[in-house]
Amino acid sequence: MIAKSLRRASLLTTAALLTVSLVGAASAQSIRFWTTEEQPDRLAKQQQLAEDFKAETGISVEVIPVSENELGQRATAAFAANDLPDVIYHTLQYAMPWAEAGILDIDANTEVVEDLGADTFAPGALAMAEMDGDHVAVPVDGWTQLIVYRKDLFEANGLEPPTTYAAIEAAIAALHNPPEMYGFVAATKVDENFMSQVLEHVFLANGLSPVNEGGIAAMDEGKLIETLDFYKAIVDASPEGELYWKQSRELYFAGKAAMIIWSPFILDELAGLRDAAPPTINDDPTSAELANKTGVVASFAGPSNPDGAAWADIRYFGVTTDADTDSAMAFIEYSMDAGYTQTLSIAPEGKFPVRRGDASDAERFVKAWSELPVGVDRKAPLSDLYEASVVNTIVSGLETANRWGVKEAQLSAASKIINSQVINRIVRQYIDGEVTAEAAAAAINEEIAKVQ
Repeated sequence: MIAKSLRRASLLTTAALLTVSLVGAASAQSIRFWTTEEQPDRLAKQQQLAEDFKAETGISVEVIPVSENELGQRATAAFAANDLPDVIYHTLQYAMPWAEAGILDIDANTEVVEDLGADTFAPGALAMAEMDGDHVAVPVDGWTQLIVYRKDLFEANGLEPPTTYAAIEAAIAALHNPPEMYGFVAATKVDENFMSQVLEHVFLANGLSPVNEGGIAAMDEGKLIETLDFYKAIVDASPEGELYWKQSRELYFAGKAAMIIWSPFILDELAGLRDAAPPTINDDPTSAELANKTGVVASFAGPSNPDGAAWADIRYFGVTTDADTDSAMAFIEYSMDAGYTQTLSIAPEGKFPVRRGDASDAERFVKAWSELPVGVDRKAPLSDLYEASVVNTIVSGLETANRWGVKEAQLSAASKIINSQVINRIVRQYIDGEVTAEAAAAAINEEIAKVQ
């Protein structure tokens, strides 16, 4: 084991220092890295990253693809057999449970964050994997759900960007003119996970969560009614029918929606870079016209939560308790520093930099990421497609990133509520006029209490 002081001088100062600190033994060292990025092109980029790391340090990295739906079971089995890999790339849902189970080396992961500089990470991404002041895993990348809106129409009508419930409702009042233009396309299909994601974002924006530190808990009925009324307003400005991500994208791409909620994976499609999902606002499916007319908002606020919130999906690196700790830490530091742009290039349209920069340049990685090519059938960097303010908004959503149950260490309880779809069902009853807002709020609290 190298001394802690040498760890801190590792790859952040120079790869040569790390090589010297390993006193010639590095060439014989090898670590195992599990990754859920198992698509062939993404695996190839991770293999190249591993090779570049070996060239710098002499440490070999075996890149092992693991299907995301098998990750939990395989990690549990490997832990029982004392055969965990050295580093795991994993989703948010495993961070706290694995830390509590002893799968993740909390001290090592905390030290990596401190080595890299906690102040260089998006606070929201760090907070999601924080326990008693320690970092149970190292944030790598993520994406924030976005309100995608017609910036040109907002500007032409003197409207404020849709950063609050009130601003969204004001925009609907000004722009809703069906069937030529719908003010919004909200999710209404109860059995679609898309509706669950959108509702969670809307609830978070108004400071609502169905869990607290003790588990499932009733939500404030006054805030619930505010939230329900807002959701009804955006549904009333939507077309009729069972709506989910498909109709949202189709109507926005056709120039018939002023606002939708979507993931950032829509950004390359908006710019005409994917033949399977072309914009139809004009006769040219490769046109960037719609991208040029589009603005995005990541964090928005309800009347009872002026600070607002963003809904985010964050991925993490975790040094495990069976790891060759120093080599595992060195690999993560390399992947998050000298090799970070390469890490993000695996899929830049869905891998936003949770580490904005370093001591030399606070925006170093954001700049580099914005210049990475995105798209499927055609490629172009986001910085060529969207204004700098749009790129910055996309990344800044990670500052206030949140999810139900994360801060309360009750992600499992929150997941059970989401999977039950009970909130979706009652919200749909309210927007269909079957119950009052007051009855719906009471029913939500009553039904979530029954979730096991």
